[in-house]
Amino acid sequence: MKLAENKATLSFSNGSPSIDMPVYQGSVGPDVIDIRKLYAQTGMFTYDPGFLSTSACQSAITYIDGDKGELLYRGYPIEQLATNCDFLETCHLLLYGELPDAAQKADFTKRVTNHTMVNEQMQFFLRGFRRDAHPMAIMTGLVGALSAFYHDSTDITNPQHRDISAIRLIAKMPTLVAMAYKYTVGQPYMYPRNDLSYAGNFLHMMFATPCEPYIVNPVLERALDRIFTLHADHEQNASTSTVRLCGSSGTNPFAAIAAGVACLWGPAHGGANEACLNMLEDIQKMGGISKVGEFMEQVKDKNSGVKLMGFGHRVYKNYDPRAKLMQETCKEVLHELGLENDPLFKLAMAVEKIALEDDYFVQRKLYPNVDFYSGIVQRAIGIPTPLFTAVFALARTTGWIAQLNEMIGDPEYKIGRPRQLFTGNVTRDVKPIAQR
Repeated sequence: MKLAENKATLSFSNGSPSIDMPVYQGSVGPDVIDIRKLYAQTGMFTYDPGFLSTSACQSAITYIDGDKGELLYRGYPIEQLATNCDFLETCHLLLYGELPDAAQKADFTKRVTNHTMVNEQMQFFLRGFRRDAHPMAIMTGLVGALSAFYHDSTDITNPQHRDISAIRLIAKMPTLVAMAYKYTVGQPYMYPRNDLSYAGNFLHMMFATPCEPYIVNPVLERALDRIFTLHADHEQNASTSTVRLCGSSGTNPFAAIAAGVACLWGPAHGGANEACLNMLEDIQKMGGISKVGEFMEQVKDKNSGVKLMGFGHRVYKNYDPRAKLMQETCKEVLHELGLENDPLFKLAMAVEKIALEDDYFVQRKLYPNVDFYSGIVQRAIGIPTPLFTAVFALARTTGWIAQLNEMIGDPEYKIGRPRQLFTGNVTRDVKPIAQR
């Protein structure tokens, strides 16, 4: 970042002296006012619930322009990456700053592939969970437990430890998600197949059984790879900020990523695609397509409490660029599997049509977001709804690690310590119990 030509002056109506604060410019996006010395100079904090107007860090990884509907990984538009690169190329880009050449890609792929298995003891660890446990409850435990199995790489200040932890996490997340799925359905775990692609290996571990050969469908393989790429990073969202805050204490990378998994579980964040499919199933129970209009009218009624899931976005005030790509993939998958006439998918398209044409939704820019389409694609592939967020966590792991590494390498980073506006009781004395 560089110092801007102008500065910000904060003045007070009570006669207190004004103070000047430096303004910094990034390579793109809004300028920022440096308020680090505000408390020392004024004795006051800023108040910003949700950090909607606060930059907690400087980053060179991902940039979002919500008004334009633009998403860039290291400067590359998401549309180009999702079309011209596979997920492991995107991982290399996020971790190391550049897309790999052919030799670098082969080396990186080999490194990831060599770490796809997990310690056999993880199977016994899994047995401690109920069979009907939510996959994200299992994943939170499994990822956190990795530090107990791979404690040779838990020093977050050691660049070599961080690098091998990154490779291990990227390699083992598909294995852990597939194990969580197999455990809940009572099927035997399938070991990784290192002759398959990253997405192909995940499909094999998910859906193969020892009984017969499983052939990976290239259309589904490509669709899953695109889902991973589109979800790989998304700037300073809730889970990424959680990973940074957790990592700022110096905890090990596995614990920091486990914290991100836990945060992602929320229905307002990574659980949105699961909530979207649940919404569609609720409409189906109401009567299906014939009830879509009635449902959308309920959404418009603020007093109904009915929410439209999978539409609109906190950051994007235009069409989510990931949604356009996911929509294409959705159509390809449904066509490949002959599901264009599946009742739930027809219902989803009916909801989408109203949202894109009705003035109420258009004026509020409630366009379909990536969660809407990715949930439909995952369901078509055969991934059960409760596992959607775990697949999201698998994809986002790369972004979390890249952000964590960037923070550790930043000489200005400090342990996170948000302030508060205290509104509770002032000092009071404890009375004897008989007088309370």
